[in-house]
Amino acid sequence: MDDPSYQWRGPFADAEVNALHAEGFGHPVLATGWREQVERHSLGWVCAHDADRLVGFVNVAWDGGVHAFVVDTVVAAGARHRGIGVGLLDVARREARAAGCEWLHVDFEEEQRGFYLGACGFAPTPAGVIALASRSAQLADATPTTGLLRTVPPSDPKKLASP
Repeated sequence: MDDPSYQWRGPFADAEVNALHAEGFGHPVLATGWREQVERHSLGWVCAHDADRLVGFVNVAWDGGVHAFVVDTVVAAGARHRGIGVGLLDVARREARAAGCEWLHVDFEEEQRGFYLGACGFAPTPAGVIALASRSAQLADATPTTGLLRTVPPSDPKKLASP
């Protein structure tokens, strides 16, 4: 493998991103219309290509103002541990800044902490999340230092009330 090329708002086929996303996030290959989605809702995206093969992708969503959000960062299994993820995030940071964004946000699972906080230079911040999908009723614990998740049955609204 050669060094990949990185392209802001680069070309890709939906099938390529669907296969890469399924491999990276451990789910079946879906038929998501990625091109339409990112062109309609995102500030941009970064593609990493090794020759003609898509080996990395990150979506950069935004609020239309000064906040950009990194989502769906994924690198092909055979291309990992070569700095491609860091390269994707470097381009995302540069282009978000060039677009006038003042903040680049990311959320991640604990096993990605070293990547995002260490290799990519994100700073830890307290944040919150609410799972909206019916298949998961997990809420982020309000204690930012624990990172623990708790399961709340959707039928118990008292447990969702503010303390």
